[in-house]
Order: sequence, then structure tokens, then C-alpha cells
Amino acid sequence: MIHLGIYQHYKGKYYQVIGLARHSETLEELVVYQALYGGYGLWVRPTKMFGEEVLVDSQSTKRFKFIAESFSKVPSI
Repeated sequence: MIHLGIYQHYKGKYYQVIGLARHSETLEELVVYQALYGGYGLWVRPTKMFGEEVLVDSQSTKRFKFIAESFSKVPSI
């Protein structure tokens, strides 16, 4: 299950999940998230892909790691 809050991508950058949505034709569930750097762009990604594990240097790790529910609980970004 994807929770609203702050996540760290496996490459190091931070994002805030702001909601869940459905594709209008396929009804596939999508995660709506915002970059916490640069232009603070909005992105969507299928929920299954957002929560999956990826291989990094032959090690399995989450694509996005949950950090905290809000900015106030994040040590520093």
C-alpha cells in the first residue's frame, strides 16, 4: 500500500506522494507525486511500479522508500 508522504528514490532524490488516481480508460491505479527539487514537477507512475523493487549493484531495493508522513518529520532534505 502506498501512503501519502515523503519518499526517497533509490537514486537519492526526494518526492512527496500527494495522492492516488485512476487512469480514465483502463482504471489502473496511479501514484501522483511531486519532486522536491528543481522545478517541483508533478509525476504519475503505476502503483505497482512505484512500490516495486529494483536491482542496484546486484542488490534488491525499493524503487521509492517511505521516509515520513510530512516535512516536519524529515531530518533534512
